[in-house]
Amino acid sequence: MMTSYAVLDGRLALRDGVLSPERIAEAAWIDLLNPTPEEERAVQEALRLEIPTREEMQEIESSSRLYREEEALFLTANFLYGVEGGDYGSTPITFVLSNQALVTVRYATPKAFSVFALRCQRTPTLVATPDGVMLHLFEQIVDRLADVLERLGADMDRASSATFRGARAKAGSKATLGGDHLRDTLITLGLVGEVTTRASETLLGLSRILTFVGAEKSHAVRKENQVLIKTLVRDVRSLVDHAKVLNDKAQFLLDAVLGIVNVEQSNIIKTFTVASVALMPPTLIASIYGMNFQYMPELSQSWGYPAALGLMVVSALLPIVYFKRKGWF
Repeated sequence: MMTSYAVLDGRLALRDGVLSPERIAEAAWIDLLNPTPEEERAVQEALRLEIPTREEMQEIESSSRLYREEEALFLTANFLYGVEGGDYGSTPITFVLSNQALVTVRYATPKAFSVFALRCQRTPTLVATPDGVMLHLFEQIVDRLADVLERLGADMDRASSATFRGARAKAGSKATLGGDHLRDTLITLGLVGEVTTRASETLLGLSRILTFVGAEKSHAVRKENQVLIKTLVRDVRSLVDHAKVLNDKAQFLLDAVLGIVNVEQSNIIKTFTVASVALMPPTLIASIYGMNFQYMPELSQSWGYPAALGLMVVSALLPIVYFKRKGWF
């Protein structure tokens, strides 16, 4: 789907579908979502640009993601999407920046794109120039990543607080912490780690793009928009540091929770060990009286059977009392 954004007489002109070359030339931003061959040809012929294919966008070497052809810059990076719905992932998005227009090629919709499109309808000046569109869009992406990282940090804090508070309460009563609770905490930490890693990948891609654009700013970015690059670089660096802190914290909490799991498993194994040791003397006594010797005086006595049962009970209770006094369980 092709969507074009242009400012005509101070108002936003939003058009969908394949446009004529004249309409495309008027647009400051052309957004291609899952573009058809017809839409790609229309943009290429109108702007005289080569739109990269989906396979080319997935290449990971820097020379294939950041390069310049004549007066146009081709910038590709992976962007996080779908965090709200739980079906999250990373998708490559290409920004083709020329003096005529900004062309974005994507096959998924990060929320920042939807939010920025709504902002453009309220504030048409955001799409006044191609470089301004790109930088303001990057600004929206950075803001969105900041929100995601803040939410992940809050989720991790709640999960860790509940886990350690529960473990501390259970430590006094020597009861076991619920397995479901520990499993939920591990799932939360895994989600935090994966989403934070994908967010860091997006920030790394943005950092590379901004560095490349900064080196080419005399050709790609107007003077009045160059201050936005410095602001974005600072914001991206701060988020990279914050994402690293979250990753380190998630790793620490993961190790701590796994330690709690090991302690809980050790307590369970200790209980089985005590039970096994307590049952060994009664088993020995039962084995002795189960032997087929001809002369066993107790077998002919009326008190033999109750005495054997009592002896087995006493021999089982004595180890339990001993372990209890030692505080082993």
